[in-house]
Amino acid sequence: MSTHFVGDTTVLLGRSLRHVTRSLDTIITTAVMPIAFMLLFVYVFGGAIEAGTGSYVDYLLPGILLITVATGISYTAFRLFLDLQSGIFERFQSMPIARSSVLWAHVLTSLVANAISLVVVLLVALLMGFRSGAGVMAWLAVAAILVVFTLALTWLAVIPGLTAKSVDGASAFSYPLIFLPFVSSAFVPTASMPGPVRAFAEHQPVTSIVDTIRRLFAEQPVGSDIWVALAWCVGVLVVAYLLAMATYRRKVA
Repeated sequence: MSTHFVGDTTVLLGRSLRHVTRSLDTIITTAVMPIAFMLLFVYVFGGAIEAGTGSYVDYLLPGILLITVATGISYTAFRLFLDLQSGIFERFQSMPIARSSVLWAHVLTSLVANAISLVVVLLVALLMGFRSGAGVMAWLAVAAILVVFTLALTWLAVIPGLTAKSVDGASAFSYPLIFLPFVSSAFVPTASMPGPVRAFAEHQPVTSIVDTIRRLFAEQPVGSDIWVALAWCVGVLVVAYLLAMATYRRKVA
């Protein structure tokens, strides 16, 4: 990685972060829906859901964290679409900067913004009674999984950001990603689901990621779930990155 690329990415990252700080409502909006889900499920549905002997908010939180990321990356596609429509990409092409730094700046901005939203959601969960005796290494493992998951979904968001025909189209792709945790072990154990739904829930990426984070928080052995979770995250990240870069090269050619 050249110094030229790092310097260009840093400058463009500063530009993107300044835009975010001028519209903090996007971060607030990103956190509002997951917090609303958490309040709804804990205080309205929680008493009717059998999820084990522990607190339901402890069971629920890993899925809520993934929904927070899925909500947040829609703004990456939105910001990328606006930049593309404003003509700033053509201006950048006329300047002596590394082309890929434009995308990396958006991706890293997403990482920072989502990290802030995740912290906000976690603080609300603590106020609602979430507790974890996990050690430093377990928390670092959770953070690493969330970082890779965020990068994977962000690079996925780059594709509609570059190809969408409207603002709504750029951000609407995140809706299926927000829905995916509902058909997983995020809210209820998969054993309670009917056969075909259970089969899907147990073999989709969210379940392995949620189960891994939940066990890390509870100081339980993660088993093979952590490798399945990382394989899903890294696999989606690699495929999304390659597709996003190919789409970007066609767009600026």
